[in-house]
Amino acid sequence: EGPKIPCRRRIRRTTGQSMATRRGNVINVIAAVAVRGGAFAFISSIPKGGGLRSRLFSTSKSVAAVAMAPSTPSVAHFIDSTNAQYEVLHKNFELQFWGTKMALAGESYSTEKLTASKNAMEAFLADEEKLSLTRKHLAETHEDDSNFKTLKMFERTFGCYIMQSEEAQTYRNDCTKIEGQLEAARNKLELGASINGEFVQMSSVGLRNKVRVDPDETVRRACYEGLGKIGDFITSRGFVDLVKTRNKLAKSLGFIDFYDYKVTNAEGFGKVRLFEILDKLEKGTRPIMENARKELARQKGDGALDPWNTSFMMAGDITRRMDPYFPFSNAVYQWGRSFDAMNIKYRGASMDLDLLDRKNKYSNGFCHWPQPAWKKPDGTWQPSVTHFTSLADPAAIGSGYTALNTLMHEAGHAAHFANIEQPSPLFSQERAPTSVAYAELQSMFLDALVSDADWMAKYARNENDEAIPWDLIEDKIKATHPFEVFGLRAMLAVPYFEKALYELPDDQVTADKIQSLAIEIETKIQGGASPRPLLSVPHILSDEASCYYHGYVLAEMAVHQTREFFFQRDGYIADNGSVGPTLRDSYWKCGNSEMFLDLVENLTGKPLSGDAWVSELEETTEDVLKGEKAKYDAKLAECAAQGDASTIDLDMRIRLVDGDEVLADTLSDGSFEKSCEKFKSYIQERFGK
Repeated sequence: EGPKIPCRRRIRRTTGQSMATRRGNVINVIAAVAVRGGAFAFISSIPKGGGLRSRLFSTSKSVAAVAMAPSTPSVAHFIDSTNAQYEVLHKNFELQFWGTKMALAGESYSTEKLTASKNAMEAFLADEEKLSLTRKHLAETHEDDSNFKTLKMFERTFGCYIMQSEEAQTYRNDCTKIEGQLEAARNKLELGASINGEFVQMSSVGLRNKVRVDPDETVRRACYEGLGKIGDFITSRGFVDLVKTRNKLAKSLGFIDFYDYKVTNAEGFGKVRLFEILDKLEKGTRPIMENARKELARQKGDGALDPWNTSFMMAGDITRRMDPYFPFSNAVYQWGRSFDAMNIKYRGASMDLDLLDRKNKYSNGFCHWPQPAWKKPDGTWQPSVTHFTSLADPAAIGSGYTALNTLMHEAGHAAHFANIEQPSPLFSQERAPTSVAYAELQSMFLDALVSDADWMAKYARNENDEAIPWDLIEDKIKATHPFEVFGLRAMLAVPYFEKALYELPDDQVTADKIQSLAIEIETKIQGGASPRPLLSVPHILSDEASCYYHGYVLAEMAVHQTREFFFQRDGYIADNGSVGPTLRDSYWKCGNSEMFLDLVENLTGKPLSGDAWVSELEETTEDVLKGEKAKYDAKLAECAAQGDASTIDLDMRIRLVDGDEVLADTLSDGSFEKSCEKFKSYIQERFGK
């Protein structure tokens, strides 16, 4: 789950085959392919209902005996076999990732199996022979040949994972082991706060929500201190060794440090270039941040700058007043309506939504794809399979608003990856060389709509279907707009912290130094202690998300620039039926075959900059109110004229799950609307909300 930054300008029936049906189609792959680290048994001719998941976890017994020819394979054969092999390894890892992060029952999932599946996938991607064959075929393939593009992607991808020495491979394996142990321990950490003399167990998301909305300062402070325990825990459970080992890996490969290694692989440019961009934004918004802190203290008193007070003082009361207009039980339905109105389709995909918080569940929302979407050599379409999670507590104030933000965000990721139409699954996987900023742009553009007055006029409705009143939106704008820069600065703090962290000399990487460095960066970038302590940000732990947060900053720059484009071209975004096709054709279909900076410039006609973002931050509250009121009134009139909503069709099968329990399924329920009603009844019965 990415950061939620307020941004003003900022399923008819679901169809598609079930996961079991699509997985049940015969999959013919090359068996017993040798990869570094051991042979991996691939699956051949899996029948319908054949239990693909259990078969995919087999790494010891070959189901087919297809030997690779000793001679150099043809280009087509090489591409087809590489695609098939990667697809199975990718599924293996992602199914383990989901099972362990969601704490699913049974013996199929474990940290050891997750580590083994990740090592197998990365060993495949780091096979030097494959890179050598790729380059041999490239030298013999003309640029106009349809295979050339795929071979170039293979070359980019393999180049991101090749470990140029046994030493580097050893460091990579050590990182994976330490990380797995640390995350397993972190998932079992019992978090909470002492409230009225009793310890109340809460997840990190629950603690953060209390800090934002609880009217009792002693409760807010206790929850803030509860978040602080995460830093104490991780720095004593392996994070120190993980930082050191990550840096050893990166330096053994010739990079400045681990941050430089990660950003170069993901974005195509190094750490130095990245921070040239970020430094300009940091310096340009520092005076806005300093003035905003002074204004908050003037309005609310110096205590408003205490980290457990800042968020509440800006909008805690507003969040409570808005809560009835964002009932959690309606969140899935309103997300579906909104995406359908923008003509966003999922091309026959399947999605598992695990939205509710529970014990031992991974402490951050995410969206992953055990089955990437791609176009096969015979022209058939392989739809995506998506796993999507958040940590909602429907009984909590503000949970519905947060749920809608999360749904719009993560379902934005899902829409993006469901619409990548390229000749290999390597174009549609979320790891390097897929740009972090490119991936986050899609989700953040769509979650920004939740703060728009015209969007709220239609979708922010109470249980009596009454629209949120304008005076409440007006109060929200007055309470938050002067301080929106705090969100920008909070985003900047994470990459600046990780930059400083991986620049520490090895002998200075200690638990005490890491904790003091976090406080130092919070003070430098945010002006004081952060409401969300830097060491509680889950991204810094996992390999996929570490040195990643800069992507949110670059993406937010692109969000404002893209929104500016739509406003200038169409005049609006909410319910604009051209939004989905435009995003599909300009941003989504290409996958990682195009560079992020080029995509933004090609659509908007301008190089990426923070100008549109800064311009909004500098806009007066009075001007914002004037523009938003006009949009709100126009949307209310439009809703009155349109009458009842049409049937929702996202072209996707959706299962709403809670761990191992299936709560609703559009395939068996018959429609998106019926599944939403079923989910709503479950939530109201269980939580009374």
